[in-house]
Amino acid sequence: MHTKTIKELSALLQSKAVTATELATHFLDRIEQSDLNAFLHVDRALTLAQAAEADQRIANGTATPLTGVPIAHKDIFVTRDWRSTAGSKMLANYVSPFDATVVEKFRAAGMVTLGKLNCDEFAMGSANENSAFGPVKNPWDKTAVPGGSSGGSAAAVAARLAPGVTGTDTGGSIRQPAAFCGITGIKPTYGRVSRFGMIAFASSLDQGGPMAQTAEDCALLLNAMAGFDERDSTSLTPELGGIDEDFTRELGQPLSGLRIGVPKEYFGEGLARDVEDAVRAALAKYVELGATLVDVSLPNTALSIPAYYMIAPAEASSNLSRFDGVRFGHRADGYKDLADMYRKTRAEGFGAEVKRRIMVGTYVLCHGYYDAYYLKAQKIRRLIAQDFEAVLNGPDAVCDVIMGPVAPTVAWDLGDKSDDPVAAYLADIYTLSTSLAGLPGMSIPVGFGQGDKNANRPVGLQIIGKHFGEAKLLNVAHAYQQATDWHTRAPSGI
Repeated sequence: MHTKTIKELSALLQSKAVTATELATHFLDRIEQSDLNAFLHVDRALTLAQAAEADQRIANGTATPLTGVPIAHKDIFVTRDWRSTAGSKMLANYVSPFDATVVEKFRAAGMVTLGKLNCDEFAMGSANENSAFGPVKNPWDKTAVPGGSSGGSAAAVAARLAPGVTGTDTGGSIRQPAAFCGITGIKPTYGRVSRFGMIAFASSLDQGGPMAQTAEDCALLLNAMAGFDERDSTSLTPELGGIDEDFTRELGQPLSGLRIGVPKEYFGEGLARDVEDAVRAALAKYVELGATLVDVSLPNTALSIPAYYMIAPAEASSNLSRFDGVRFGHRADGYKDLADMYRKTRAEGFGAEVKRRIMVGTYVLCHGYYDAYYLKAQKIRRLIAQDFEAVLNGPDAVCDVIMGPVAPTVAWDLGDKSDDPVAAYLADIYTLSTSLAGLPGMSIPVGFGQGDKNANRPVGLQIIGKHFGEAKLLNVAHAYQQATDWHTRAPSGI
């Protein structure tokens, strides 16, 4: 059962060839036997109770297409019954009194929660090595990172511990781990998916999205996730695109006439040869399917790293100020006064990367530095958005989607960049600009690295679209997956 897609599991459940309880038990057993550290909290009784409810809905004829299908949530979404830690000691034993909107929506659809997934602390990282609860291992090569911050999510799908999961993407944290683990993941247009109940990192960038084996599965999950939420001030209102829609509606459409923009900035110095070869082969396959390749330029791509690492830490320093030991979460022992409690609590509760970003963010927001750093970064953000606008939507638009690598290399070894945070930041070069522009983007598996070390480490193709262009992106990905089998491949022993 664990090798089947969400679409296939849904059909089996609706035909009553398998029950939700049997399915949940099967996945729970697999999770129990796994050594990947992908899950942070599993509660068999809670999961089986939800499965029993799903079986009742199927028996009553009130099921949705997702009823009874198992799902697991990145531990950045708060949950009423499972712990919500954000991968941090600061929230090690926190249990939320409410569910995040995303969790609520999947429960309303009748999906069965398997548990909470490991992630970089407060979603800050590119390798899932920043979790207070230990790193996640890549199922394809357990000596490699799974990517981050949604590394637990990606590893769970790749290892077939869950057919579908939730992730969040601030600067590439759905797309990069999806690429490193050889699965499919999509970051929707900013505002498409509610942020209510998502523990905030950078509020103008954070966006939830689905991860699964196939583009079709991601479309089914996005159908349940997306939509306006009045509890989230950044949620798109219906007139601006925050509507319930069928993201499967374009699946199966031919790609004849599709114009694919290939940015020269994505294929320059720093891109590993094995990654480039796999991406170029995927682009050639798209030409076979009827698409046309168009050379484009996104001249401000290189500025996305300094702009992002000004804006995101600034927002993080503000968002994480609430974790002070007063209302909830970790509180230090042995403090002298309130100020001492703040200092000791935050020193003990936050990991090194979170402290680093808080300090950078606080610095760039200080009087005298705001204009020089933060304001300038916001201006660069606008220039980056204009680059995309010019090639996708402007009067001289030349392409319908943009394609290129997700990351410059395949997954690196665990510990390789632990002492060099800047090297990890540079790995986000191809994903940050999409997030800064608020555009939808996704990753699909298109091959593997080369050589003895990298031959078992996946390569992902990034597909970027216009605002609200998720349905088209998903069809573009689906067409490729109908013509290839990279998305069907699983790590040895799975």
